[in-house]
Amino acid sequence: IQQHREIHVVMGNEACDLDSTVSALALAYFLAQTSPAPKAAFVPVLNIPRADFALRTETTFLLRDRGIPASSLIFRDEIDLGALHHAGLLSLSLVDHHVLPRADAALEEAVVEVLDHRPLERERGAPCQVTVEQVGSCATLVTERILQGPPGVLDRTTAALLHATILLDCINLSPAAGKVTPRDVACVALLEERFPELPARDAVFGALQAAKFDVTGLTTQQMLRKDLKVLSSDDVVVAISGIFEDLETFLLRPGLLQDLEAFCQDRGYAGLVAMTVSFNERHEPTRKLAVFSQQEPLRGTLCRALEEATAPSLLLQPLPSPGPCVAAYAQGNAVATRKKVLPILRAAL
Repeated sequence: IQQHREIHVVMGNEACDLDSTVSALALAYFLAQTSPAPKAAFVPVLNIPRADFALRTETTFLLRDRGIPASSLIFRDEIDLGALHHAGLLSLSLVDHHVLPRADAALEEAVVEVLDHRPLERERGAPCQVTVEQVGSCATLVTERILQGPPGVLDRTTAALLHATILLDCINLSPAAGKVTPRDVACVALLEERFPELPARDAVFGALQAAKFDVTGLTTQQMLRKDLKVLSSDDVVVAISGIFEDLETFLLRPGLLQDLEAFCQDRGYAGLVAMTVSFNERHEPTRKLAVFSQQEPLRGTLCRALEEATAPSLLLQPLPSPGPCVAAYAQGNAVATRKKVLPILRAAL
């Protein structure tokens, strides 16, 4: 700020999963390499506090495996985006999301580009460049962007990060999981063609999936923070957590109800939706979800919205619950991911 240096930040969403992280790193690197006589410094920002990084087990595993030290990463609590914007020095590219959370609403006018792979929830006018395509992984859109750029920019490390991320996001390109598109398949093939030394798909996916589902030693609060998204309306904030163990196992954790209550109270959430997924050996998913709130009207609103949803229909079947403030369900429509459930909850709020 003191030197009036412009900063172009590339930032993923606040769940900061592998897709958000790698998309931010790869796009910022590409922009830094290809922008003509850049005035700005290009900075990928991981949209979580550094203290939460250890919970992103698949991300820490892949970056360590590729020789990228955590000390070279910049986290959300280490850069003052508000002050940069206030000084007129911030440009912001959003990857893996296109709607900033309410807390970041002041940064909206700094957004110059969006790359996202979820359904478009809000239009953006010029001069913002918008690429919103429903592919399996945002890393696919970043890969396409890099491959359309000058030859020679894509290096082995970036290719390996993008390759691994698309494989994890698209469940090893398995059609049964309902996430992969022909563009994801094409990007993986192009990366392998250009870098034949990339490790085999099954090995990459197996190692990342094992790292992602390794919740050994995590407290309930840490599990809820590991893959967290937040929805807010005028007066209500609701957390949506991806949980990496079977829902019945999670609901039997000792002291669970007190932990859920403390988690919501500490962070100002009126309720929480926990969503679990597991895969069989054919990569077919099983999904379950639970709704927790001590406010009965809110819990009822969320449950009704999920039970009655038609776009898509979730085909929910009630499961035993550990207490009156929790409603649990098996989800018959196993290809309805959290990406598809979030708009249902947002509309309900």
